[in-house]
Amino acid sequence: MRRKAIIITLFFILGFAAIMGVNFQRQAEQEPFHSNEEQSVRNLQVNNLQQESSRIQKVDMLSVGNNIKMKLNSNPSIKIIRHNEKDQSHYYDKEAVVDFIGPPTEAEIHKIVREIDGELKKKLDSVYIFQSNSQSTAELIQYFTQNDQVAFGEPHYIYLQNEVNDTFFRNYQWNLPAIGTERGWNVTRGSEDVKIAVVDTGVDLDHPDLSGRLAEGYNVLAQNDNPDDDNGHGTHVAGIIAAVTNNAEGVAGITWYNPIMPVKVMNAEGIGGSFDVAEGIRWAADHGANVINLSLGNYQPSVILKDAIRYALEKDIIVIAAAGNDNTIQPSFPAALPGVISVAAVDWEGKRAHFSNFGDHIDIAAPGVYIPSTFTDGQYASLSGTSMAAPHVSALAGLIRSVNPDMKNTEVLDIITQTTQNIGRNGPDIYYGNGIIDNTKALRVAYNRTRPFGRAREWFNQFGG
Repeated sequence: MRRKAIIITLFFILGFAAIMGVNFQRQAEQEPFHSNEEQSVRNLQVNNLQQESSRIQKVDMLSVGNNIKMKLNSNPSIKIIRHNEKDQSHYYDKEAVVDFIGPPTEAEIHKIVREIDGELKKKLDSVYIFQSNSQSTAELIQYFTQNDQVAFGEPHYIYLQNEVNDTFFRNYQWNLPAIGTERGWNVTRGSEDVKIAVVDTGVDLDHPDLSGRLAEGYNVLAQNDNPDDDNGHGTHVAGIIAAVTNNAEGVAGITWYNPIMPVKVMNAEGIGGSFDVAEGIRWAADHGANVINLSLGNYQPSVILKDAIRYALEKDIIVIAAAGNDNTIQPSFPAALPGVISVAAVDWEGKRAHFSNFGDHIDIAAPGVYIPSTFTDGQYASLSGTSMAAPHVSALAGLIRSVNPDMKNTEVLDIITQTTQNIGRNGPDIYYGNGIIDNTKALRVAYNRTRPFGRAREWFNQFGG
């Protein structure tokens, strides 16, 4: 009789656990699980946000961005591709990016250099950049495409950072509660084993709110291991993801433990060539990145960039990119490439940011207006742009991978896009994609998929010793 009673009791507990596992997500919507320590951290977090300070830079990034474009437009060595009346892309004149089917011999390289009246500038695997002293880009491409050993030849496109508007710092990080960040921390705060690569202008390696969160990085431009930021953009992106949280210093990052892998592919002006961006993506993929953030873009598709993205996706890396800031339906790359999570920007009311690009290629939306974060020289700044929206999604992807490192990149995309906040629309939207991210919902779904019986199973395991 005693054994029968024990068996009945165990069946009852197992049944209860199964019911609790099925209903976990619905119940958790009303009452998140957390310990007293976690609750005190959440209360403290409200006060752990950067207040008004002389350390906060006020930089008009819209003017900076416009000045960069004006410089490019007036530079005789830079050429313009006009997609429509307002959208344009740039590339370096008298240069060509060439991919060979089989690597050319040293003798063949010398022959090419002699015939184009130029030089070999850079090489990455089977891809080369050639520069001519006398031939235009169009003439170079025509020359190379006549070679049977050439897979493709294209211009050396220029990528610009995706940020806009002047710096304006508010005395709290509205973006964190807007996406359910703190309640999501009750599921996970991240993992040191899941790295997030920021392929950008580098990161301020000595910033007090970031220095303890940095993994090995790389400077593609200098070909060394010093990806220090001389622009500020990459540091700002990195801080949104991983500024040290709950340290009574500066701002709070969305993840507590995920390392940032800084990869510098853009210079002090925020400009980077397609070759360098592609090399940065490949370097990150080869050095353990689990997530890659690309807050940069160009309206011209690039084969070398597409190949680098495919290389990362085939390694099961999650790739996130900013949609662009010209309020246009013109697809921006790499955001519009297949497999890349394309991120639009919203403001604190959940409305589309007036600058945010739109179209069928948009996958998701995230906060991107007046986002406080870290900046160069140990400073802080508040910037706007889809560049700021993308790292919110990269941080969420890192947290999901922290819950389950074995989850495929396609599964992570599904969770992010299927757990969005209700914005009053049914189905995908050209402005918001599948909606605004919701960290709490996404992490709970990831948790439940990893542990089918949810918290109840943990309770049962504890009960059973």
